[in-house]
Parts: sequence; structure tokens; C-alpha cells
Amino acid sequence: MAEKGGFKHFMLKEIFEQPQALINTIQGRLSHETGAVYLEELGVPAEALRLAAKVTITACGTSWHAGLVGKFLIERLARVPVEVDIASEYRYRDPIVSPADLVVAISQSGETADTLGAMREAKARGARTLAICNVVGSTIAREADGVLYTHAGPEIGVASTKAFVCQLAAMVLLALALGQARGRLDAGTQKRYADALFHLPVQLDDWLRRTAKSVEEIARRFSGRDNFLYLGRGPHYPIALEGALKLKEISYIHAEGYPAGEMKHGPIALIDEGLPVVLLAMRDASYDKILNALMEVKARGGAVIAVVTEGDEDVSAKADAVIGIPELDALVMPMMAVVPLQLLAYHIAVLRGSDVDQPRNLAKSVTVE
Repeated sequence: MAEKGGFKHFMLKEIFEQPQALINTIQGRLSHETGAVYLEELGVPAEALRLAAKVTITACGTSWHAGLVGKFLIERLARVPVEVDIASEYRYRDPIVSPADLVVAISQSGETADTLGAMREAKARGARTLAICNVVGSTIAREADGVLYTHAGPEIGVASTKAFVCQLAAMVLLALALGQARGRLDAGTQKRYADALFHLPVQLDDWLRRTAKSVEEIARRFSGRDNFLYLGRGPHYPIALEGALKLKEISYIHAEGYPAGEMKHGPIALIDEGLPVVLLAMRDASYDKILNALMEVKARGGAVIAVVTEGDEDVSAKADAVIGIPELDALVMPMMAVVPLQLLAYHIAVLRGSDVDQPRNLAKSVTVE
């Protein structure tokens, strides 16, 4: 797996490995028949999940974005309050921690110094700790009370792709486990969510085969721009953050991610003919609000690259470029929605001549503060 296998870069190979990586994360942890979750390896008893008063997620960078999506998932499925902390800030703010708290540390490598420090701080204050990571036997995995391995496989590209999508899948599994333990999910709902997760790898693989090439054409149109704005709402706001981060990391273009509703509170001042706006505009509960944001951007001359639900003619008629993705359950949609943004960043970086797999100044695992 540490060879490119015919792909130009490891990053592109790893984007296309995401369907199989998702299968590896899900396999053996969900019942096809009932949708029940089996996470015995967590090391956290069901009683502790049932009685958790609060969940705190701590992470850095891309893993922090996964945690932000996890907040939406856990609060929706388990009805337990969730805080998401940047690990490098957590232990320096005298956090309020109780033995009834579950603190989840997310790290691809399991060696991220800030995340390890935050987890140790939480543990010292009496919280139960859970690691979500990719590397078996890593420091964070060893020191946590329990661990949920993502099994994404080796990720060589510095900019995380498949590890992130697998972290999102792990957050879905954890949210389902919490909802199950707390009696918040009826049998039909749990089965529907499990089915959505089971079907996602095939749907993503099909989408990559059908649509990935069209993203390169859009990248060619916009690769000369020096600033981008990414907008999303709800669980797609963290996906907007992740899309902007991917573009920054590998193409060195300045990009910002914002909640779409916050655009009018400042970023709207930036919008003119030279600013492409990447809009996550799938048909969900906030669709009408996203349409409003699109009209605001177009009224000021901005170019819109929209990620939409396939067949959406309303957004397609107004946007400058459109990437369609399948209509999926809201629970798994973020895992599909991020993939076009990964490809957009990849192709723009290649067109600008960047070292996609080893971007300047970045390391795969940040093991120092």
C-alpha cells in the first residue's frame, strides 16, 4: 500500500482508496440485520456511555474538523452535550472536567503532541478517555482508557484524506453506540442509519469512477485565483473548513471556511469578481438558507463552485460550476461531500506545480508543541 499503484501522487491514490478504507472502518462493528453497534474493543463499558454527562472531543487540524462533525452526530443521535476543543488550547485554559465526562481524543498518528497532552490533562482530572486513531499501538491509543481504531491503512500524503473520512465513520459509530446505550434510537431508526453507512462505500466508489474527472476541469478554470471562500451549514460547516484547509496545505492558496450564515457578518466584504466561493449546497434542512447565500454571492459578482445533490436544477442554474453528489442520509453526507473538495484541492495544487504529497513546512505527524 506504500506504493503509488499507477497514480501520479499518493494523495490521489488515497482519495480513491476511501471506499475500501470505509469498509475497513465499518467491518465487524455493525449488524446488517438490526443495525446494532458492536464496539467491544472500546474498553468503555456500555454503562459509562449511558451515564456520560458530557462528551468533550479534542483534536488538531483535520482531526478537529472530524470532531466538529462528530458534535452534530452525537448530539443528534444520543442527545448528550458535546464540546469540541482544539487540543493545543485545551490544557492551558483550566478546563472543567468531571468523572462523568467522556473525553475523545482524535489523532491519525496517535502521536500528536498537543492531542496527547490534552488527553493526559483530562485523564488527570478524572475523565474517562477514548482515542480514535489509525495507528495500532501508538502512544494515544496506549494511554487512553479505550480506543476505536479507524483501520484506514497507511496514509503517505501529508494532507489527510482517507484518514479523515474514516474518522468521520468512527464518529458515526460512536454516535450510534452512545444513542444505543442511552436508549435514544428505536430499532427502525438504528437500522436506517446502519444501512446508510453500509451502502456508502459502494456509492462513493461509483461516484469517483463517474465524476472525479469533471472536478479536474473545474480546477483548471479556477487554479489561477489566489483566494477562496468555503461556505457550509450544520455538519457541512466543518466540511467547508476541511476543504479550505486542504487547499491551503497543498496549493498554498489563501482559503477560509465559514458557516454560510456568518458570511454577512464580515466575509461578505471580500466578495468580488476575483473571489471564488465554494458552496456546500446539498438538499437538506438548511437548503433554503444556502440558496440565500448563493444569491448574495452572485449579487456581488463572486463566482460560485457548488457541491449539490445530483439533479438539483435550482443551484445549477445559478452557480458558475457544479459538482453533483448522490442524495444520501444526512448522517453520512459529510463523508461524501468532502471528497469533491479533496479532489478540487489536489488538481489545483498539481496545476500550480506544488509538491502535493510533501507540501512545504508540514509534517505528517506533529510530535512537538
